[in-house]
Amino acid sequence: MKFKWLGVLALSGLMVACSTVPLTGRRQANLVSDSEMQQMAASSYKEFLSDPKTKVVNNAQSRMVKSVGAKIENAVTRFMTQNGYADQIAGFKWEFNLVESPEVNAWCMPGGKVAVYTGILPVTQNEAGLATVMGHEIAHAIAKHSNERYSQEMIAQGLGAILGAAVTKSEAGMNVFNQVYGIGAQAGVLLPNSRRQESEADRLGLTFMAMAGYNPQEAVYFWQRMAAKSNGQAPPEFLSTHPSDATRIADIKKYIPEASKYYTAK
Repeated sequence: MKFKWLGVLALSGLMVACSTVPLTGRRQANLVSDSEMQQMAASSYKEFLSDPKTKVVNNAQSRMVKSVGAKIENAVTRFMTQNGYADQIAGFKWEFNLVESPEVNAWCMPGGKVAVYTGILPVTQNEAGLATVMGHEIAHAIAKHSNERYSQEMIAQGLGAILGAAVTKSEAGMNVFNQVYGIGAQAGVLLPNSRRQESEADRLGLTFMAMAGYNPQEAVYFWQRMAAKSNGQAPPEFLSTHPSDATRIADIKKYIPEASKYYTAK
């Protein structure tokens, strides 16, 4: 009986709490308010930065991260405003930080909280490569993928009754958030994005980097470098939630004409 009522709760939530992903038009379930997700993100991000194990870099590379981030922030603001989604980023308080770590990683939490790891810079190589990564990660936040995954995980763990309440004050809610974003010794996204979400982030990210003045064609070169770095060690596509390198690159090439409409060299 308990599971029956959880199912009813989940279904009712899905019916009344849906949103639309910008550009792609996909309808998605978002059962937690943007403000609550952003509050949890701000708290976790602050905790991450204040952790003694986190070494925030302050040099020419970090200034490049902040510069590229500011350009993409401006592009996102223009895109969302022009397309009637300005309310979805109204509460964003953007932050861009470069963190010393060998991990080839970067992420963006709800509300525009971005971290780039130094380990990915040899692969990005230049500003356009960095814009590819940051545009993609920021796109996950704009598309509310973390909200979507958070809601799904809360339901999966039988915590649906918390949804719609003050989840920011719930220990269970924060625990699930920290699973979605494993801030700490294993910082980064622990719950994987679905293939659909990855493809949406690629498509949106291309548009954002193009509007920021970066040639979207550079995204192909970045992912080719990533493929070379993996050296064939990635699992087969059907075993992974992420697209295979070949599929991702092929899809990005299909999205480039769309993104190029927003590109003006600066």
